Amino acid sequence: MKNIPDVKLGIIAVSRDCFPISLSTTRRNAIAQICGEGLYNCPITVENELDAQKAVADVQAAGCNALCVFLGNFGPETPETLIAKYFDGPVMYIAAAEGDGDLINGRGDAYCGMLNCSYNLGMRHLKAHIPAYPVMTAEEAAAEIKAFIPLARAIIGVQNLKIITFGPRPQDFFACNAPIKGLYELGVEVEENSELDLLVAYKAHAGDKRIPEVIADMEAEMGDRKIFPDLLERMAQFELTLLDWAEQHKGARKYVAFADKCWPAFPEAFGFEPCYVNSRLASKGIPVACEVDIYGALSEYIGACVTGDAVTLLDINNSVPKYLYDEDIVGKFDYDIKDTFMGFHCGNTPSCKMCSDCAVKYQLIQNRLLENGGEPDFTRGTLEGDIAPGEITFYRLQCDSDGVLRAYIAEGEVLPVKTRSFGGIGVFAIPEMGRFYRHVLIQKRYPHHGAVAFAHCGKVLFDLFKYFGVADVAYNQPASLPYPTENPFA
Repeated sequence: MKNIPDVKLGIIAVSRDCFPISLSTTRRNAIAQICGEGLYNCPITVENELDAQKAVADVQAAGCNALCVFLGNFGPETPETLIAKYFDGPVMYIAAAEGDGDLINGRGDAYCGMLNCSYNLGMRHLKAHIPAYPVMTAEEAAAEIKAFIPLARAIIGVQNLKIITFGPRPQDFFACNAPIKGLYELGVEVEENSELDLLVAYKAHAGDKRIPEVIADMEAEMGDRKIFPDLLERMAQFELTLLDWAEQHKGARKYVAFADKCWPAFPEAFGFEPCYVNSRLASKGIPVACEVDIYGALSEYIGACVTGDAVTLLDINNSVPKYLYDEDIVGKFDYDIKDTFMGFHCGNTPSCKMCSDCAVKYQLIQNRLLENGGEPDFTRGTLEGDIAPGEITFYRLQCDSDGVLRAYIAEGEVLPVKTRSFGGIGVFAIPEMGRFYRHVLIQKRYPHHGAVAFAHCGKVLFDLFKYFGVADVAYNQPASLPYPTENPFA
């Protein structure tokens, strides 16, 4: 199942009729030459409304699902903004910098034209991405077009996404509330089901002829690492259940993410914990958020689109003990103890993002609760071990209890430090995490789940959330920039 969009990007140049059209066309061709085959170069340079319609028809016929509108000169503000109205997909606007000719016949004044373009987009209530500094040379434009691809991929993905849930959320998990209003504002559909629906579908997959193939794939993935052979058939049966449900229930949508209830009834009813299977779907670009966390699933899916890689969802879980900090972090990494914390979940992080000694184990907390701490049986099925060190972005898009979309983004890293603990867990370090924890996560009442992308992708996420109209996008502010709620006398 292909669950992340492929982006085919096109470029349309626009020209104001009192400027030489050749200026826009030549500058567009220079960008296209640098970009090569990855960019469709629309041959129609737009001067009027009919040109705009023809150009959009041309790029759509070429299969483009994302678009760059290029002001090669001042540009015609009405036709150029109508392109965003006519085109069904994300649009970026950029403008030509001077310097490729003289300042008589070679001056295009796109620096000025971009102001009118932005004003007209606003009057028409049209969404478009305008880069931080949109006036650029051909080389800079080519780089910006490349950088637009992950942003466009996430926009297309979210606007064609259905989140499928099996719930309701566990008792005392009000933090995972999910006002549907915010999903609809983003263009996301949601299908809510009962755990009983999932159980019925699971039982219907008993003896499925594809189960041996999935078992073989699980064995190949885990190699010599522990996997509980007696659980394999049940876990493979469950994986097929979710994949078939996604295919059969996505309806008119192209992409799917899950938000599933995984405790307390699930393990005893199904005979295992679902975490390892959930991790495998995440590695295929199909996030399965724990504890019916719908906005966690949405956040994970966004990260998968932005990075084109596997993601995870973790609890912002526990502080790092001072003895561990003193032994393994002080003098080796430039972090205060308050910059560090442990991110944990029972075992849903894909094996490709774990250290090599990860293994399928049992859920210690559920074993205490459901099996009285005895020999693990149906609480087995978690993928456990330390999360592999490397760059990360911790982030979340959330609709709060008032129905308002808000988000946070913080870049950091997983440190190469042994956790000495259980679950899928890692020692995370984010600059100024202590202040961020208090004045963003606590102050703005975010839930305990955060999505993790295994790369620094804050720039794209910030642009994406702004594109979606999220007014409050918080981040880990440096010490020189106090939060509004920070006590200046403390």
